[in-house]
Amino acid sequence: MNSFQQPRRAFLRSLFCSSLLGPGMLSELLGADDSQDPLAAHRSHTSARAKRVIFIYATGGVSHIDTFDPKTIKKGRDGTGPDNLMGNLFGSGYNASCGTEVSDIFPHVRNVMDEICLIRTMKASHFDHSEATLGMHTGSPTFARPSMGSWVSYGLGTFNQNLPSYIVIAPQLPYGGTQVYGSDFLPACHQGTRVIPGNNPIANLRSPESGRDLQNLELGLADRLNQRHFATRAHDTALAARIKSFETAFQMQQAAPEAFDLSTEPAHIRALYGLDRNVKGPGADFAWQCLVARRLAERGVRFIELIDTGSRPNWDSHGEMKDHAELASNVDQPTAALITDLKQRGMLEDTIVLWATEFGRTPGREGTNGRGHHRDCFSVWVAGGGFKPGHVHGATDDIGKYPIEKPVEVHDLHATILNQLGMDHERLTFRHAGRDFRLTDVHGHVMTELLA
Repeated sequence: MNSFQQPRRAFLRSLFCSSLLGPGMLSELLGADDSQDPLAAHRSHTSARAKRVIFIYATGGVSHIDTFDPKTIKKGRDGTGPDNLMGNLFGSGYNASCGTEVSDIFPHVRNVMDEICLIRTMKASHFDHSEATLGMHTGSPTFARPSMGSWVSYGLGTFNQNLPSYIVIAPQLPYGGTQVYGSDFLPACHQGTRVIPGNNPIANLRSPESGRDLQNLELGLADRLNQRHFATRAHDTALAARIKSFETAFQMQQAAPEAFDLSTEPAHIRALYGLDRNVKGPGADFAWQCLVARRLAERGVRFIELIDTGSRPNWDSHGEMKDHAELASNVDQPTAALITDLKQRGMLEDTIVLWATEFGRTPGREGTNGRGHHRDCFSVWVAGGGFKPGHVHGATDDIGKYPIEKPVEVHDLHATILNQLGMDHERLTFRHAGRDFRLTDVHGHVMTELLA
């Protein structure tokens, strides 16, 4: 323990006794030994198939019809007919092992579909970007709620105290802003830490030139002042979490630069991800994001989210569907490489890789050659973590407008992911404003048909 840190046991008591968290959780966290804190790894409800999550989020609403649920462009469905119906514009093919059909704009991901469980009948929680984005991240499209990553951090903690339990790698903020990785009423130490791809992913991370001994003295003084301030404000959990963040920040000065340094990666891994490709436009840094995600997963980060673009520009192709091709080209190879790399290292079996977007796009043409928002069905997929590989769940009608079997709600997806992490979605609760809240609210069921 660093000299400027407060005793963890006292910190926990001040943090939790002043919150609305039940005494049972406090006893559980304090029971093992004095080194435990809110971010320490602790027991799950049941036996877990997965230890961590990598959540890949494609911003803007990816067209299921042109990607993972291709529909024919034949039968006059080229967008010029009286009904404006428009099938997949890019062609498609089948995975050689499992036979899953995927658009030609995702050739690399198509090659690893035998590792992927594809859901073609996802229903969005809303038809507008911000609300649907928040619904996918928090389970609530209309009210501020903790994000899925925050719930996972709260429920399981982290394996590495030198790194945050929940990291979001995003070149720009998506719809919904920081709320997509916020902790809301959960203790603030569970909110996501945003990392920006590039040479300086976290500002002011390097140790100051003054030297480590002087820095320890400075931080020790700051900590004593913080504790004096906190002693009269023990009800302020946000302040307690802020003080905790100083400890994490100090430890990150040692761990994070190494985690983000890709210079040690061998040439064949860089080539696998396409790290050195000459890529421009939205998603240009996605190879960096995916490779860093693997490194963070190796180093014990519990929940990692990769956001490919921001609120503009993105997959929201109202005017021209050809935009999907460039966006897919930037993210296809790194996404498939992440799955392949995790598999080669024996990590895929206990890592959940979730790919999602906020909603799909309409079967009919909009504008010159675009599509509108479509909430009734779209595609998401999951790999690893005990999900059934090479499996397709559900089916939509022949134009991709409605599900014809096995529809899936966002709460069902969340419940199933928590289940694979060893958490009962009905038991993972937090008392706030007089009621017990959970990620799945009063909904959701575990989709056992998706599990191997």
